[in-house]
Amino acid sequence: MPYRWNQTSDTEQELRLWPHNSLPPRGAIIVILSVFLFGLIPLLAMLGSVILWGLLPFLLLTVLGLWLAIQTNYRARNVLEVLTLTGTQARLVHHDPRRGRQEWICNRYWARPEIHEHGGPVPNYVTLTGDGRKVEIGAFLSEDERIALFDDLTKKLRGQAAQ
Repeated sequence: MPYRWNQTSDTEQELRLWPHNSLPPRGAIIVILSVFLFGLIPLLAMLGSVILWGLLPFLLLTVLGLWLAIQTNYRARNVLEVLTLTGTQARLVHHDPRRGRQEWICNRYWARPEIHEHGGPVPNYVTLTGDGRKVEIGAFLSEDERIALFDDLTKKLRGQAAQ
């Protein structure tokens, strides 16, 4: 799962969430090289012909477009959410390279996780409500992971409130 709970002290727990990385950088290089090499195969028949110079830019544009798409995807996945639960406080920090850092703090007794099966931007949308605000958490997770996250949040918030 692309999230992990850490016990940072006796009274403090930390949840770190990050988007799933299905294509590591080494795999991206292999994909780009494969597309380029397989794109060269039809061009081998055109060696020594003027048509080669007419088709080669299209292959290069395809490889460049693929590389740009992968780089854009890597930047979009550079998101990190950190939820810290102490004895009295719940604090969510959302790090996003496009929107900067966003922070939500409330008394953890009033913090309440909610799951929205329909009507959210994604199915089984998970939010935290408290201090008069509603904030999303883990929207980049898969549907099953959001359900598991909701269950974990409910147990952690309920369990720590009883102590």
